[in-house]
Amino acid sequence: MPQTDLPGAPNTDAPELLRASGLSHAFDYPLFHHVDLTLKENETVAVVGVSGSGKSTLLHILATLLKPDSGTVSLFGSEDIYTLSPKEQLALRRYAIGIVFQFHYLFKGMSAAENVEIATLLSEKEPDEALIRRLGIESVMNQRVTELSGGQQQRVSIARVLSKKPRIIFADEPTGNLDDKTAHIVMDAIFSHIEEVAGALFLVTHDERIAEVCDRAYRLEHGRLERFR
Repeated sequence: MPQTDLPGAPNTDAPELLRASGLSHAFDYPLFHHVDLTLKENETVAVVGVSGSGKSTLLHILATLLKPDSGTVSLFGSEDIYTLSPKEQLALRRYAIGIVFQFHYLFKGMSAAENVEIATLLSEKEPDEALIRRLGIESVMNQRVTELSGGQQQRVSIARVLSKKPRIIFADEPTGNLDDKTAHIVMDAIFSHIEEVAGALFLVTHDERIAEVCDRAYRLEHGRLERFR
């Protein structure tokens, strides 16, 4: 992947946007235990690991989608998000955080533009035409998403998330099915957004080249989260 321009080095005195403490979770077998993690303003963090290591599960826990077996997650200095009501958690997802899923989850019967407009309507924002151009999808916005390639659908899903102007982006394999050129475009758009809103990025990936352009990178292996850069 081409080198991506990075945000400035994170300020150790910057406000903390996320704090996870003592996270443990298991399904049929233990995934991870006693995971601690923080995210500050203008900071990007990546987690790599093989399929089944638990990295997507960790992302879902941090993003209010899955309650951990034990541990706490605080966003924006709040109490543990899993003590909040479902309505309060929904408000976080609608206004303050954005989630890029590995499998797009676009509304198939709608156009690309309509998919983005729904997200901006719910978050009370305006569609971002400059973002659409930056992602290189302006020519396909009136097409149904079923007519788009996988890479175009991924860029539409990212436009949908970034148009909400979230402070924290949680991204699951955001470049997993993209060629190097398109991956560069996507990561540049995400990093630019982080700078614009003084936000933070947490992403999980198989690709260590993607992890290496983040401020911090961890490997989730054998139930433990270990920093490697």
